[in-house]
Amino acid sequence: MTDRLTRHAELAERYLPDELLARFRERAAVYDRENRFFDEDLAELTERGYLLLFVPEAHGGPGLSLDEVSHLQQRLATAAPATALAVNMHLMCTGVAKALTDRGDHSLDEVFTEALAGEIFAFGISEPSNDWVMQDSKTAAVPQADGGYLLNGVKIFTSLSPVWTRLITHGRDDTDPDDPMLVYGFLERGADGITVSDQWDVMGMRASQSRATILKDVRMAPERVNRRIAVGRVLDLLTFAITSNFQLLIGSVYAGVARRALDLGAAGLKKRRSAKAGATYAEVPESRTRLADAHLDYLAVPAQLEAYCRDFDELLDHGARWPLLLVSARLNASTAARRAAEAALMCTSGGGFDNGHELSRLYRDATAGLFHPPSADAARPMFAAALLDD
Repeated sequence: MTDRLTRHAELAERYLPDELLARFRERAAVYDRENRFFDEDLAELTERGYLLLFVPEAHGGPGLSLDEVSHLQQRLATAAPATALAVNMHLMCTGVAKALTDRGDHSLDEVFTEALAGEIFAFGISEPSNDWVMQDSKTAAVPQADGGYLLNGVKIFTSLSPVWTRLITHGRDDTDPDDPMLVYGFLERGADGITVSDQWDVMGMRASQSRATILKDVRMAPERVNRRIAVGRVLDLLTFAITSNFQLLIGSVYAGVARRALDLGAAGLKKRRSAKAGATYAEVPESRTRLADAHLDYLAVPAQLEAYCRDFDELLDHGARWPLLLVSARLNASTAARRAAEAALMCTSGGGFDNGHELSRLYRDATAGLFHPPSADAARPMFAAALLDD
């Protein structure tokens, strides 16, 4: 345990020292207010090698584990949630490649080479009204004679929209109506037919600039096609790696948001004085109880994330339980973030409600957790079926 804690502390100092987080926190307010991308944050993270965290040592990177990256992302999110959320998408793609390599599948090793060359990866799976997420697609994938595909569709919440150069995405090949296939692979930003929406004026996580990506006859070259998987619930290492990295790294961001909100809530109680009690609100039982309940909700979240990240790193096989574990970790983290932000707002009272207060932004950022797939409504049938269906 001591060795792990020491390792996490060393990585935090190497990649996210306190002075760097202070700059990020200051800029986060500006990015949110001006609704612009986190260019300066990205430049500093790139300079420190943050975008290469998952690249294995054999390929020239530090080869961090999912557990180690999760801890770093929690730390980054305490200062700049939108930066952490968007960087997640690049890290997720490199993390998927590492997960495949760790399990003997080297089909995505080129991702390491391109990441080292400065390419920035984004995640283009989510689609309007597609609650099947990775088990189906509303994007048409039309096969070409050379083995490539032409893609037509819309991908939403494409974080890193201003800067991504590689997009992992999927589409549906209906050549055989009785046996439709999902095609997974990568697109290059310079390909004809890619349009990035200029619409992004949202409640929270504004600096992520997660705009929609419109695909019109966009060519996925044959060498960029990675998988053809049957539509539906089909076990595949690629989709398992995507789900694991996505759910656990997204959960890490909201764990960081919750942690920061709790700290700000505590500071608010210590600062405010109660005329009735003749003391600070930190000594008022009702206020202490509110913060305590939010803290209790939070404490299980980093523990759950660490447990599942380490199981994933150690190639532990949870079989059919993996989706339940992964989705629950992300849902619990996002719920804890919203509850912590709300409790902290009440702890700071009217001051936190001011747009200039950090908690006002954190509260809005936390609400973005409602929209990551699968939503709680979409996931509930899975959790019920695990107990009720034979």
